[in-house]
Amino acid sequence: MNKPLIMTPGPTEVHEDVRIAMAQDITNPDLDLTFYEYYKEISCKLKKLLNTDNDVLILNGEGILGLEAACASLIEPGDRVLCIDNGIFGKGFGDFCEMYGAEVVYFKGDYRKAIDAGELKSFLENDNNFKLATLVHCETPSGITNPVDEICPLLKKYGIISIVDSVSAIGGEPIEVDQWQMDLVIGGSQKCISAPPGLCFVSISQSAWDIMIDRNTPIRSFYSNLAIWKNWYEEKWFPYTQPISYIYGLDCAVDRILKDKSSIYRHKRIAEGFRKAILDYGLELYPMDGHSNTVTTILVPNGVEYSQIYNHMLNEYNILIAGAFDFLKNKVIRIGHMGENCYEEKIYITLKALDATFKNFGIELNGELHKHFVNAI
Repeated sequence: MNKPLIMTPGPTEVHEDVRIAMAQDITNPDLDLTFYEYYKEISCKLKKLLNTDNDVLILNGEGILGLEAACASLIEPGDRVLCIDNGIFGKGFGDFCEMYGAEVVYFKGDYRKAIDAGELKSFLENDNNFKLATLVHCETPSGITNPVDEICPLLKKYGIISIVDSVSAIGGEPIEVDQWQMDLVIGGSQKCISAPPGLCFVSISQSAWDIMIDRNTPIRSFYSNLAIWKNWYEEKWFPYTQPISYIYGLDCAVDRILKDKSSIYRHKRIAEGFRKAILDYGLELYPMDGHSNTVTTILVPNGVEYSQIYNHMLNEYNILIAGAFDFLKNKVIRIGHMGENCYEEKIYITLKALDATFKNFGIELNGELHKHFVNAI
């Protein structure tokens, strides 16, 4: 069987140039001083991608490592932490905070809508005694993008450090780390970046560094301790051996994004056309607003099960799509239009197969899904 077309919201397809880059000869990254310069160069490219002058670290682990490392490094037992929650990942951030001893307070939004910054403002006017706040830029299970450009400056107004999960957004959604006053921002290799899974990266503001360095209690981890990286370049020392081949691939993938000046526009245009096609076809989107540029979440229509759709798409058309988990399990279909997935021909092929799949199970909707997409874009 040929490799399936991967149309999931990460991991995404990997361009051949990235695969070739990973095949380069390796060196000993601990002892070869030129590798420290190379790592710094990639960090600078990521700064450009994030629009920041803050330090950027590349960590040997996928996005969850970045989330946990942020909590491990910034939280001390008893700290009050605000968990901004409008989805599965937003709520899950609270679990990491509690793991490291935080007193977690949840600000809950509608799970089908983006966080309302006005409602958050009203909440903070009454209760703002928080050391940190956690939030998700793009809630991947629900396909919702939150207004971090409004939320992070609001948090900063009250001196609250922000930890932002931007794993599914960076590369497909606008991001201005410095302008939006974002403190610790986490990205991943396998989403819009379209490199293999296995790496994450974090940008760290000076305010976040100060909290890590000036703690009263030791950080309860080694691998998740960001503070030990503080002088990595000056000391020419890494906390652990770097996954050099994965970093080669990340470097190539980031270069491809930086050279593509239309990347954000392309993600926005295709996402909007995708959603219009879904609605014109007669399906229902899970999110009611805050629609993501990188993933669309569709409610499974009556008369068919998610497993039937998934299996038919894979077995008959060799296309891999996603469902979700937690309370959305078996209720939604998720299709990623991010990174190497975000091209018209791949979306057309996927929607044509999805149209045929629905018809196979007797689900009659309006016209042909793939043709709606062509008309929409």
